[in-house]
Amino acid sequence: MTERCNWSTSNSLMIKYHDEEWGVPLHDDQKLFEFFVLEGFQAGLSWQIVLNKRENFRKAFDNFDPVKVAAYDEKKYNELISDAGIIRNKAKIAACINNAQRFLEVQKEFGSFDKYIWSFVDYKPIVNKFTSLDQLPAKTPLSDTISADLKKRGFKFVGSTVIYAHMQATGMVNDHLVSCFRHLEVNDLI
Repeated sequence: MTERCNWSTSNSLMIKYHDEEWGVPLHDDQKLFEFFVLEGFQAGLSWQIVLNKRENFRKAFDNFDPVKVAAYDEKKYNELISDAGIIRNKAKIAACINNAQRFLEVQKEFGSFDKYIWSFVDYKPIVNKFTSLDQLPAKTPLSDTISADLKKRGFKFVGSTVIYAHMQATGMVNDHLVSCFRHLEVNDLI
């Protein structure tokens, strides 16, 4: 039997996400924006809730195209807060539109969001060697630093815990437990 991080075993969708995406170093700006949006919507909720609605989010937010999302007007905002397929939190929806605009500013300044966000880890994932879920931090001094920089740039819903979850999801840190088969597989991708 394959051993995996025990947070991921509740259903087939979580297993697929764990086995194929979580912790894999991600450098595609549009996918980075997708995780940025989804992590923001997760704030205060479980990842399972967000993952269950991921396809609806993709449809509602134009496949997470930051250029399109940045241009959303009041009509589109009202459509989103009426969309039962997504999490209809007005503040999070407004933050998503704002964050798309800030995301484009970062792309313009750095050439890509990827160059900006990965610069915080010197473009190389941090490999942790945790043996139990109790050891996984909710945030770190580095996620505090990134969060503060994003807030300074005008981003919303980017607290340190949200940012650490983003770092885990996009492979900036490898937080697969050492007993998990993905720990070594993800390291081999580095």
